[in-house]
Amino acid sequence: MAQVKIYGIRERLRAIRETLSDIVHQCLVEEFGLPEEDRFQRFIGLAKDDFFYPSDRSEHYTIVEITLFEGRSAESKKNLIRLLYERMSACGLTEKDLEIVLIESPRANWGIRGLPGDELESFDRVDA
Repeated sequence: MAQVKIYGIRERLRAIRETLSDIVHQCLVEEFGLPEEDRFQRFIGLAKDDFFYPSDRSEHYTIVEITLFEGRSAESKKNLIRLLYERMSACGLTEKDLEIVLIESPRANWGIRGLPGDELESFDRVDA
């Protein structure tokens, strides 16, 4: 299970939303084995004056924040990050203008389909 939030300047995100969504989802499917139909993403477009970032970044600066069940190996998480960076050029994003944050959360902290996440059966492959 993964919940994705993508932050950036509103106009810039609108221009790349479909491609960016597909790239993030495909990387999660390939590296973490998430089901193809499980796409949980939110695009949070901000007005230019509501988004502060370092002066060495451009208006294309984008943050991809992925909250996921805990338990994946460090190598698997690093592979996901590398894969995302590798494919983001299709959106016109450079390595300098992209930041990726993985946030792990215990299954018991999730509520899904009326149950705590740790009570769900065979929900998500996690390579602990």
